[in-house]
Amino acid sequence: MHRTKITAACWAAVLAAPLFVGLAASSCGGGKREGKAPAAETRAQVRIGVSLLTRTHPFYQDLEAGLAAEAAAHGYQLNVQSGEFDVARQKDQVENFIVDKVSAIVVCPCDSNSIGTSVQAANRAGIPVFTADIAVLAEGVSVVSHIASDNVEGGRLAAQALSRALGGKGKIAIIDHPEVESVIQRVRGFEDEVALQTGIRVVAKLSGRGMKDAAFRTAEDILQAHPDLDGIFGINDDSALGALAAVEKAGRLGRVAIVGFDAMPEARQAIRDGKIYADVVQQSHAIGEETIKTIAAYMAGEKVAPMHLIPCRLFTKDDAVAGK
Repeated sequence: MHRTKITAACWAAVLAAPLFVGLAASSCGGGKREGKAPAAETRAQVRIGVSLLTRTHPFYQDLEAGLAAEAAAHGYQLNVQSGEFDVARQKDQVENFIVDKVSAIVVCPCDSNSIGTSVQAANRAGIPVFTADIAVLAEGVSVVSHIASDNVEGGRLAAQALSRALGGKGKIAIIDHPEVESVIQRVRGFEDEVALQTGIRVVAKLSGRGMKDAAFRTAEDILQAHPDLDGIFGINDDSALGALAAVEKAGRLGRVAIVGFDAMPEARQAIRDGKIYADVVQQSHAIGEETIKTIAAYMAGEKVAPMHLIPCRLFTKDDAVAGK
C-alpha cells in the first residue's frame, strides 16, 4: 500500500508550521512494492512524514493516535500533516517530506489516483512509501505496504444490515465518494452483497464527497427523486448523518433506514436513539499502530506483506445499549 505487482483493486493540514516531534517519551497502488529495506537505520535516525486525509474526523484522530503511540514505542520521530481533502495541498506536503529526506512516508490519499505523481517522486528519491486506510490506485508507483480495514467485507456487512432493516426488500441509495480507494472497496462489497439480495434494488448512487453538508444536499436530491426510497447507505458517518438530516427535514424518519460506516460518537448516539439502523466499525487505532510496526519491520530489513487488512464489525442498537 517484497516486490509484487498489485492491481488497482487492492487500497487527511496543520494550522501551524510543521515540526518534527520527538516521541521517545510518549484506515495498494498499481505498481511495484518494495518489501525489504536496502539498509537498516538506527531508531534516532528514523523520521517519518505522514500526510493524513483529514484531522477533523474522529477516525483519523484515532488513527493518528495509533501512529504516535507506536512511534513513541520505537523512538521514531513523526511529522504529521493533513491534506484536508485537498490533493494539491497533500502533494506539497509529500514534496516537503522528500526535500527533508525523511526515512519513510505514510500517505492517506485525498485522491487515490492524483497522488500517484507524488509517490513516484518519493520512489525516485529512494524514500519508501506506505499507505494507511486509503490506497494509491495510480499505475507505475511503488508502495511498500498498505494497511487498512477490510473495506470490502465492511461493505458486505453494511448491505446485510440494511437488508435486515428492510426485511429483505426495498429501494435503496448509496451516498458515495468515488475519488477515495477505501470507499471504492466498501461500495464494491456493498454492491456485491446487494446483488445476492433479490428484493433489494439500488436506485441511486451519488457522491456526497464524504462530508456532512454535501451528503445532506445529495440526500435531499435523492429523496426528492425517489419518494418511495426505503434505505440509504452512507459510505462514512458524515454521509450517514447528512442523510439523516435530510430524512428528518423531509419528515421521513422511521420510513427510510440508514446504515453508516465508522461508528463515531454522534453516529453511535443516533443508533442508540433509533435514527440510524447500524454502522460498520473500523479499528482506526490499530491501523495506525500496524502502520508503524510495518515500517519498523521494513527498516530492520525484514520482508513485509504488501497489504494488511484489519477486520471490521457491525455496530447496532443492541451494542449501543450495551455500551460496546
